[in-house]
Amino acid sequence: MIFDFDGPVCALFAGYPASGIAESLVDLLEQRGAPRLLPEQTRHSRDPLEILKVLAEVAPASPLVRNMEEWLTVEELKAAVSATPTLGAASLIRELRGRDRKLAVASNNSPRALKTYLARHDLLAYFEPHIHGRTFDPALLKPHPDSICRALKSTGTEPDRTLMIGDTPADVIAAGQAGVPFLGYARNRRKEDLLLRSGASDVVGAISEVLAALRAVTGGD
Repeated sequence: MIFDFDGPVCALFAGYPASGIAESLVDLLEQRGAPRLLPEQTRHSRDPLEILKVLAEVAPASPLVRNMEEWLTVEELKAAVSATPTLGAASLIRELRGRDRKLAVASNNSPRALKTYLARHDLLAYFEPHIHGRTFDPALLKPHPDSICRALKSTGTEPDRTLMIGDTPADVIAAGQAGVPFLGYARNRRKEDLLLRSGASDVVGAISEVLAALRAVTGGD
């Protein structure tokens, strides 16, 4: 099973809001004399990953892209310390590994942040070495299927024998391009509508529903 990270596993920015990171990222670009590189709409984005991706699109050869990716990694490491677990995620992860299922993470966040959170919550061993986060090329962020394809390769599993749990339209698209069946996780109706409109056919409102379904199908307690 492949997990997206921020959402299905934890709320990465629960204690260190992504909106504040996005504002700081734009401010940093302005300090470096590059505010006009970004379209007006992007400069007001609350998503730092969107800003990074657009920056890479409009200035692919600029060293700012690598510098901003490294800066964002530091911010995500701070966020990982105060991230809050998604209810039921740890139980599902432990149950799956207890049944000898291979687990992987495919995320747009820094792999260093992923490992920091997982280690703090005693979950790292359940995923290593199949932790696939952002590379230095923002063009490979989901909805590009790169991280999912890396997860498939590292676990040695076929796409049709895998399931991905994600919570964004980008996850839906990336899983589809990789040929991996998708299960949406939506903590509210707005998220559910976004996933359904993006092509997800199955959506749960709680990770605990996945664990309950697993136990029902396999006859677990």
